[in-house]
Formats: sequence, C-alpha cells, structure tokens
Amino acid sequence: MFISPMLLETAPGPFSHSNYIFEPKVDGHRLIYSQQSGNVRLYTRHNNDCTRQYPELILPFDDDIILDGEVACADPVTGLNDFEAVMSRFSTKQASKVTQLTRILPATFAIFDILQYKGQDLRNLPLMERKAILHSLTLPSSSFGIVPHIEGAGEELYAQIETMGMEGVVGKHKDSQYVSRRSKEWLKVINWSFTDVFITGYKKGEFGWIAAVPDASGKLRPAGIIEHGPSPKHKQAFRGVCKQLVTGEDKNHVYLEPRIRAKVKMRNWTKAGLLRIPVFIDFIL
Repeated sequence: MFISPMLLETAPGPFSHSNYIFEPKVDGHRLIYSQQSGNVRLYTRHNNDCTRQYPELILPFDDDIILDGEVACADPVTGLNDFEAVMSRFSTKQASKVTQLTRILPATFAIFDILQYKGQDLRNLPLMERKAILHSLTLPSSSFGIVPHIEGAGEELYAQIETMGMEGVVGKHKDSQYVSRRSKEWLKVINWSFTDVFITGYKKGEFGWIAAVPDASGKLRPAGIIEHGPSPKHKQAFRGVCKQLVTGEDKNHVYLEPRIRAKVKMRNWTKAGLLRIPVFIDFIL
C-alpha cells in the first residue's frame, strides 16, 4: 500500500525553536516501506515500485507497517551519504547487477516516520507520539536505522552539518500531523555550496543556461545546465546581451563567447565534475 509522502517547505535559513525537533537531512531518495499481510513493497515518493532494486530492505517487521524515510548509500571513504551511489542502485534493474551492487554499495533505510502499524492509521497523531512508536520498534537488520533528532537546537545542529559537509537540516513541528502534501510544519535548510561560472550558451527549448568553469590549466570545461533561479528581469537582461555573443548553434543549443559570469549555489560537485542542481543567484559584473 502506497501513501503519498509529506513534503518539505524551505526555510530562509537555520533556526531554533522549542516547538520543533531537528534532524539531519539524509542525502538519498524518499522511500515508503509498506508491509501488508507480511508482504513487503518499496515505493518512491512518486509511487514507483522499487522493491527489486533493494533486496537487503525486503525484510519484515513483527507486524504490518508503513514507514517513511530515505534510502541512502554511504561513501566507503568519507562515511557520508553518496547520492550518486544510491542513484546507481535505483537505476539498476538487472537481477545479477542488483546482487553485485548489494555487496559493493549496500543500501540503508533511514526511517523518520511511521504512518501505519498493526492495522492502525497513525497519521493523525502528533509527530512526537509517532516518534515514540517508531523508537519502540525492533528493526529487522543493520540495513535499517532511525534518523536521530534533537529538540529546539536547530542552529547548533546546522553548524555541525555544515562542518561535516552534509546536505542540511530538517525542522519539524512537534505537534505536526502527517499530511500527504507540502507543509510548512516541516522545513528544510539546505547546506548549499557556492561557486562562480561562465554562461557559455543556452537551450533552444525549455529554459536552461549552459555553465562552464575553468579546469586546472585555466581552460573552460562544461559544468552543467542552470535551470533554476533567475527572475524575469535576469532573463530579460541576458537576452539583451547574448545576441552580441553568439558563436554558433546546433539543433538544441546556442553557444556564446564566455563573457557572462554568474554566481550559483548547488548541492555539491558530482564525481564527474558537474554542478548538482545549480541555482542562479546573480550576474557578476
């Protein structure tokens, strides 16, 4: 049984409040774990069945249950969650390859909420009551864990998360009920990284600016596509300047002289040296 998950609003910055608990934001993908009549199914936030991708998580609890959390894989060197690794697990469907990756890139289900248990719908209970039930569970194996939380001290936790290079913090109102939509009762604070880029082109179809950064020799190399952030005024200013900088085009892109610079924020650099989810902040003049 799938339940559409409760989604986060974005807080303007780190905050502390006695009415909130704060959790580290797990850098993986959302997972709804459903055990009905002893049968375990795993679903993404968009109701895509991903049970076969994570055989180490197809283990039953002591009774029927529905849980919400994130599936993650840890980098063996740093110990931090590796988003690219979990995406590799998610995209692999072939059984022999899945078995191989289970050994090389084991997945963990980081649980932060319980929605049903022993035939009872728990979503209308306050968050702290749900947390108490969650913490009373016996977990099936070491592939399962419960996301820790602290009360009130969101800024202190964020400072630790920032120092460790983790993804961010989630603040949740202690009395929040579980609703299947985006809610201001749950707030995320992302630990963004920042960098400067050159805009070297744009997409002809849907919006996207091509970003480039200097390599070790100073030569520009591709760094991804900026699809989020610029206001209508930024886009208008870009259109006014870019016509004078066109160097060529192909079926999908127009290419420009590297004369326009911009500051962007991003989740992190990928292993391929690309910006992960870059967001435009402003032009550098």
